[in-house]
Amino acid sequence: MIFSVVSIFPGIVENFVRYGLLEKAAEKEIITVDVYDLREFSNNKHHKVDDRPFGGGAGMVMTPQPLFDAINFIKEKKPGKVILFSAYAELLAQEKVKELAKEDHLILICGRYEGVDQRVIDVLVDEEISIGDYVLMGGETAAQVVIESVARMLEGVVGNPESVETDSFYRHQQFAFPQYTQPREFKDLKVPDVLLSGHHKEILQWREQHQKRRRT
Repeated sequence: MIFSVVSIFPGIVENFVRYGLLEKAAEKEIITVDVYDLREFSNNKHHKVDDRPFGGGAGMVMTPQPLFDAINFIKEKKPGKVILFSAYAELLAQEKVKELAKEDHLILICGRYEGVDQRVIDVLVDEEISIGDYVLMGGETAAQVVIESVARMLEGVVGNPESVETDSFYRHQQFAFPQYTQPREFKDLKVPDVLLSGHHKEILQWREQHQKRRRT
């Protein structure tokens, strides 16, 4: 899968994918992460990509020209689904992550300032996604969330497929359970006996009974 990320701070995303399983996935060519500096597509002599909003208001708005040119440039190389991160969009959930993992190419627009010119959304954007009911400085953090969560769904990224299939939210109402490791006793705190018993059925029952739930 290819992730194409458009940002005015490309280094944020470039550094993110240089570690852990994402780096290994890139080395195996399971994923490719191409990051494009939006300023390089600006026709402005100062590489400016924002301007004041018509009608007044606080902040600046990302202008359409650089985004149109950047997205069209990327699509000429390989067509893909264009996603814009927005505080007003559908919240990202695991079902959406699995859906995105079926795509061959995701083009991720990292907005900044007060947002992007609506004409970009109307013409170029296929889908808007939010990672939570809060506002960030820009879309780079959201892009990182999408890259990591989607890459995790791809075969070969995580060594043991069971690790993915037992993830919280992988299936509806599927949650994790308490985990323990060595030592068996730490500061007078002991590992539950059933986990040391070797009885697989009893362990499964215990894990179901102690399944974690989201706090409300």
